[in-house]
Amino acid sequence: MAEDFPHPVGGWRRAPGLAELSARLAAERDRWRYWLPVALGVGVAAYFGMTVEPPPWLPLVLACPALLLLVVWRRSAAIATMLAVGGFAIAQWRTDQVAAPRLAKPLFARMVEGRVVEAWALPRGQRLLLGDLSIAGLDAAATPKYVRVTTRRHDVALVGDRVRLRATLRPPSRSALPGSYDFERRAYFERIGAYGFSLGTPRVVSGEGGSGAALRLWLNRLRQEVGARVRAATPGEAGPVAQALMTGNRGAIGEADLAVMRDSGLAHLLAISGLHVGLMAATLFFVLRAALALSPTLAVRYPIKKIAAFGSMAGALAYLALTGATVPTQRAFVMTCIVLLAVVLDRRVISMALAAVAALAILATSPESMLGPSFQLSFAAVVALIAAYEVLRGPFRRWRSAAAAGERVLIYLAGVGVTTLVAGAATAPFAVYHFNRFAIYGLAANLVAVPVMALWIMPWALFAYLLMAVGLERIALAPMGWGIEVVLGVAREVASWPGSVALLPSYPVWGLGMLAFGGLWLCLWRRPWRLLGLLLIAGGVASALFERGPDILVDGDGRLFAVRDAEGRLRLSSRRSARFVGEQWLRHDAQQSGLQWRTMPRTGERALACDGLGCIYRAEGHIAALVRDARALADDCAKASIVVSAVPVRMPCPAAEIVIDRFDLWRRGGHALWLEPGAVRVEDVATRVGVRPWSTVRGRER
Repeated sequence: MAEDFPHPVGGWRRAPGLAELSARLAAERDRWRYWLPVALGVGVAAYFGMTVEPPPWLPLVLACPALLLLVVWRRSAAIATMLAVGGFAIAQWRTDQVAAPRLAKPLFARMVEGRVVEAWALPRGQRLLLGDLSIAGLDAAATPKYVRVTTRRHDVALVGDRVRLRATLRPPSRSALPGSYDFERRAYFERIGAYGFSLGTPRVVSGEGGSGAALRLWLNRLRQEVGARVRAATPGEAGPVAQALMTGNRGAIGEADLAVMRDSGLAHLLAISGLHVGLMAATLFFVLRAALALSPTLAVRYPIKKIAAFGSMAGALAYLALTGATVPTQRAFVMTCIVLLAVVLDRRVISMALAAVAALAILATSPESMLGPSFQLSFAAVVALIAAYEVLRGPFRRWRSAAAAGERVLIYLAGVGVTTLVAGAATAPFAVYHFNRFAIYGLAANLVAVPVMALWIMPWALFAYLLMAVGLERIALAPMGWGIEVVLGVAREVASWPGSVALLPSYPVWGLGMLAFGGLWLCLWRRPWRLLGLLLIAGGVASALFERGPDILVDGDGRLFAVRDAEGRLRLSSRRSARFVGEQWLRHDAQQSGLQWRTMPRTGERALACDGLGCIYRAEGHIAALVRDARALADDCAKASIVVSAVPVRMPCPAAEIVIDRFDLWRRGGHALWLEPGAVRVEDVATRVGVRPWSTVRGRER
């Protein structure tokens, strides 16, 4: 592909600095193609970063100058620009294609009938994704494509069944606070128009059927049946984990086990990714090749290595379909298939090219995935590992060639250690941004758990799949469960060590962008100037210093308030009201648990005084009234400079510079206020998201 990028000439050489940059770029011509998915991703990010929906003709307008530049100059910049415009257009087209109705307001105790498209086992019940819906009181044009409901009973329906239930449904939730994870956008691209819970046990009105998505229903039915057989054959806490590894359904794993896996740095073992797909494909490849080699006739007459590669590709495809085809699984499948195809064609594959092809494929088909943690964590780890082993491949190969049999075990453990360090360092910024957690002792946990997963658990998982055809899966699931118990034991031990988890506050989006670009600069180039990426990474890390948490928070329903005390901690008005929102606030602020504000001092630098009608919060020279009852408005509007009210404010507030009432919360969602001497900054969820197809705009027509 290097021929598409001719050597820069002309004006570049005339300017000091640009000439040197031109020379450096020319020296790394063979690495330019790895930046193609980056250019495509820039266009995707530009589309999703807008706060208004662009007109459909905008990509065509943007493409004209880039196309002219490409035709006239044929420069790499023109190609990158065209790819960026292409990414923008793909994201816009994808947004239009997945549009589906959503609930405009909650529906209580409505009869809902639909076909079970997917079913997830939960520790206490079952979660159903229903399609082909009929909802009492809604006409067909307003009925969502899918709704997701939770029941309190296990195994109430199978995928493909048509069920009827009485349920309470709500529209997809907005972000918990300005700038946090956008749940509405995720629901929009999953075409889920409502979430809710069943009031009673769903009743199956007809068995398996449906026509529109027969293959999807069949796969989901198969996934459900495999999960049920795995749980039945693997008792105890290992059963839900085995189900997660074999079907991708993690819903049945208990919260305690999920917590210790997160805190020990082993949560990545529960998410189907490159590790699992690669191990499954490699195990199948060697099993098939060994089985074919048992026949001298086959071994002599036929290319059994290539036959095993094709069989391994088929097995990887089956594993992809059975585990739900998440973004990390898609990436791993594409890369695995290219590696196996190279085996078939007797070609040597460049690993960084694999990552680039996988990224291009995913961005071209699911551009919205770039905004999620799965895509970011997956590709950060893969690109960093490939770059690291491009440097370390030679030393490791020399060490291995000169090592005795016993020393090779140490080499393997060293490889696991290096892999864990590199992957942990690459994914840490994204994990902190999305989850605000960093496992301190992840290296120690992975040194034990990863070999168990690679050499024991996943091979037995493959044999369990094969034995299910004859009903003998227990033979393989029992030893698989033993290995899972070892991994869970390691997780519990490491998570119990003092200071096992560091809680870190979120940093701004521009800081994440600096980190991502700095990491790409460091990994994609080969020459010493790649080290400039470390400066960008340092700048991204330092961006957290510019992000100060809000002093006042209120959720979109006006049920939950929070204020910041003199020690810089958030104090919540309640531990029960809007519990999920409160957890999001605390996690975003890097707090382990919430403090209630009734214990906050009534006097001092930051003080809070409350009665049955509301509270008065004093900080940075401001007086903020947090109103719960309309009877408090008369006094508070006369004294407070800031009024945040859970009820409508229907009277003038002469003393207040800022008034946020129930209607503001309903229209614009949760609000955050930053108090500074003589100034107040206010942000709300709706303004931060903007007017996009997935955003809720209330009180006026879009």
